[in-house]
Amino acid sequence: MGSLRVVVADDSVLLREGLVRVLGEAGVDVVAAFGDGDELIASLPELQPDLAVLDVRMPPTFRDEGVRAAIRARELQPELGILLLSQYVEVAYASELLASGSGGIGYLLKDRVASLAALQDAVQRIAGGGTVLDPEVVTQLLGRRHDPLESLTPREREVISLMTEGRTNAAIAATLFIGTGAVEKNISSIFQKLGLEDSGSDHRRVLAVLAWLQR
Repeated sequence: MGSLRVVVADDSVLLREGLVRVLGEAGVDVVAAFGDGDELIASLPELQPDLAVLDVRMPPTFRDEGVRAAIRARELQPELGILLLSQYVEVAYASELLASGSGGIGYLLKDRVASLAALQDAVQRIAGGGTVLDPEVVTQLLGRRHDPLESLTPREREVISLMTEGRTNAAIAATLFIGTGAVEKNISSIFQKLGLEDSGSDHRRVLAVLAWLQR
């Protein structure tokens, strides 16, 4: 493939310049480097890069500016590849980035990029629409993943299954040969296990049904 156009954002001058050099040696064309995400975002219309490489933590709060900039960049340029680099595994941020797009995304730990060949492979795979995650990121993502639907009792599963058919509480009670009070108790337990708080509307019922259908 041809030389990729890459933009870089990292608040550390030494790390930023080192990354520019390493990426250049990996065979990509670094068209610009910035000290924060806002500057990178502002450059997109003019530079039209293929890939953006960002540190996770940047000014002003040094929390999630890189992730916010990455998500905003994908909104402005949907085909843009995103590679987040971090010193640590930020599980919440990795999950948020992965949820924001269908591909062309990477999350690597700075200290674990072992070679130019590995970096070049990751950059090209991301630019081609693939997903590249450090194994430690994957381990922690899977380790923290919990499906609340697994905690539903057999009766609660019957109830929520009938809810997906649009049945009222009375209709569910008639189908299962139980009282409406028992149905209401099961539905309340389902909402609690799914972490759905009472908003005074049918919103929780819709969300519960969607969660069941998407399992």
